Amino acid sequence: MLDLLGESDRHLRQVEKKFPEVRFVARGDEVAMKGDEAIVEQAETVLSELLILVQEGHPLDSGRVDEVVAMVRDEVPSPSGILTDGIPVGRGRVVRPKTHGQQKYIEAIRENTLTFGVGPAGTGKTYLAMAAAVDSLVNGRVRRIILTRPAVEAGERLGFLPGDVIAKVEPFLRPLYDALWDMLGADETASLIERGTIEIAPLAYMRGRTLNDACVILDEAQNTSPEQMKMFLTRLGFNSKMIITGDKTQTDLPGNREPGLSVVRKILQGIPGVAFVELGARDVVRHRIVASIVEAYSRYESSERE
Repeated sequence: MLDLLGESDRHLRQVEKKFPEVRFVARGDEVAMKGDEAIVEQAETVLSELLILVQEGHPLDSGRVDEVVAMVRDEVPSPSGILTDGIPVGRGRVVRPKTHGQQKYIEAIRENTLTFGVGPAGTGKTYLAMAAAVDSLVNGRVRRIILTRPAVEAGERLGFLPGDVIAKVEPFLRPLYDALWDMLGADETASLIERGTIEIAPLAYMRGRTLNDACVILDEAQNTSPEQMKMFLTRLGFNSKMIITGDKTQTDLPGNREPGLSVVRKILQGIPGVAFVELGARDVVRHRIVASIVEAYSRYESSERE
């Protein structure tokens, strides 16, 4: 009960704020609820799902409590099942979804050859893509991971940066490196890169290749042109998966060109084996204020278009 209710009943108080119409009374090993029958039933479902999480060894925090409440209100079946799903990434570690949207994204990656994860910063689209790639490599479903990204950042070009190709493209792929180090450790990551098991390449170097037995991740796809996107997708070889991530609101393409990420959905929608997953402000798992920032910008941009 202590794990369920939280220290000084803070988890229960959090649920109370979400259901102001219901009166909660905690005594010993019981929680009594009084109020409108339909709303009490929702509150009871929330506490039952939180109890399942606690019983399965998953500690509660404010974010997890909020997400269970949101899923119950949206009538999502088995919130606890969603939040206990996960991707094993070796060394006994499991990367778990923290929202319903993230769980749908994981399922799409498992079930499809091409998966597009589209959403704002902080929704976990890059981190979960990397977790899926590491899982495929560790379990022998693919022989290598290939990471790529268009080198479009605030007017910089690869030629302006020192070093060889890897050194030039490394700053653009830092979020992918961070995820790899978090899952595999710096030494193992460096070893896999040295052996070519993990390959880092700028998008421009993909032309003419066929990528077999690989999990290929294209990050920051909102900075691809339609031509680059077509070129990348047609590199797909046998026994390979591609995961394409991007945020349509943060394109850095010059000349107000329509990004390849926007065009590709119009072209590929409905093709078997291709999935598009939209993540939103509710899927942001960074500091709570990030979700508010994302929503505020979305409202502002909508009003500007009007």
